[in-house]
Amino acid sequence: MWGELEQLGRAGTGGYRRYAWTPEDARLREWFAGQSAARGLDLVQDRAGNQWAWWGDPDADGPGVAVGSHLDSVPDGGAFDGPLGVVSALAAVDALRESGVRPTKPLAVVHFGDEEGARFGIACAGSRLLTGALDADRARGLTDGDGVRMAEAMAAAGLDVSHVGRDDETLRRIDSFVELHVEQGRAMVDMDAPVAVGSAIRPHGRWRYELPGEANHAGTTLLADRRDPMLAMAAVVLAARAAAVRHDTVATCGKLRVEPNGVNAIPSRVTGWLDARGPVPEGVLATVADVTAAVEEHGGRVEQESWTGVTRFDADLAAELAGLLGGVPVLDTGAGHDAGILSAAGVRTAMLFVRNPTGVSHSPLEHAEPDDCEAGVRALSTVLASLVG
Repeated sequence: MWGELEQLGRAGTGGYRRYAWTPEDARLREWFAGQSAARGLDLVQDRAGNQWAWWGDPDADGPGVAVGSHLDSVPDGGAFDGPLGVVSALAAVDALRESGVRPTKPLAVVHFGDEEGARFGIACAGSRLLTGALDADRARGLTDGDGVRMAEAMAAAGLDVSHVGRDDETLRRIDSFVELHVEQGRAMVDMDAPVAVGSAIRPHGRWRYELPGEANHAGTTLLADRRDPMLAMAAVVLAARAAAVRHDTVATCGKLRVEPNGVNAIPSRVTGWLDARGPVPEGVLATVADVTAAVEEHGGRVEQESWTGVTRFDADLAAELAGLLGGVPVLDTGAGHDAGILSAAGVRTAMLFVRNPTGVSHSPLEHAEPDDCEAGVRALSTVLASLVG
């Protein structure tokens, strides 16, 4: 499975560009459908376009247990963030069948769409739409860097755009959800643990800010006469770093759009994005407040695109899983996941993490050793056997 999936959406950089509602996304969906059919699983698509491959009938015998992750990526992302969870879920189904497990509850492998939000700016868009955390009208109106609306991209991919929105029918089918994910950090390296159980997701959000300027000629405009928003952008980036240090958070200005984006033209406007996260909401919001003040000092404005407070997974389920797996470590994470969205919506949710030897993620250098990946599949199989057996 890994060999088949490995080349889909791979860029010349060695990283992946698997964005929502693109031809690459369609090929990933076809791959998932093929894997589901090969196992005799019943494939259905919810109102948000997420794919569910059921072993058993959740309407007649449910609610059931769901397991899975996502297949999309950040720009030039790594191979493991998301896909490891989907491949491991399918492998766990194989392992359960080979061991003779006959589920007493229906079991679904799920492929969530648009988890990274790389194209339209909202992380976990598929699960947010499913649960109603993302308003359908707002989602339809989101645009990518080329001005294509999400509604247009969805329709081009064959989704009924008028039907997009919270899907109570799908939610009623889910009793609990488990997501396996490569760790996006190196805590497990220091713990010398191949597998861990997740306890919570730290608060995090995204904000867009716009800095106005005045377009002019790069060669003839005196420095004193310039209104160059790139200088303001530089000041905002430095302000974000200083605020993060001050409030014990992390803040990243990793994306910007320059208009008109010419080498020999002073920009007329710069749009940037801030990603801010931290251990407690107060620190993150204080960081954002400081960055907002810096933006407004240069005549700009800030708009929140997403915000998620502390998301705690089901403590009893986490303890149960840790016990099943022989007392593996339990840790929180600063990365957002679909599991967090489902947990916030009231679904009993847990996460498993697989060790990342370097801690690098959202990069072609992202990695997990084969032995650790197999340990993750064994752990997931053990968990699922307990939940559906």
